[in-house]
Amino acid sequence: MMTLDQMKDKDIGKVGTPERDKYEFDLQMEVLGDMIKSVRKERNLTQGQLGELIGVQKSQISKLERNAKNMTIETILKVFKALKANVRFSVEMNEFEFKVT
Repeated sequence: MMTLDQMKDKDIGKVGTPERDKYEFDLQMEVLGDMIKSVRKERNLTQGQLGELIGVQKSQISKLERNAKNMTIETILKVFKALKANVRFSVEMNEFEFKVT
């Protein structure tokens, strides 16, 4: 029997390898898109209505919800501000940790 992390190490690569980093990034971006969709629905907004709030087309919101990889931080902040949701970022660099709230 193997843990999920052990399976990832074996099949994708160890943490810190380019393959594993890409996998983890893609997974986080998918989760971010799902979060946007979930919060939008909780607020009873359509994609079109959210798009109007931040000044983009409905199709752009649809793309963000399906694939957040090409989303800028500025867009993320606009979306969550329009959804009246708090956003916290954490960036880790070597031994240092920077937080923006």
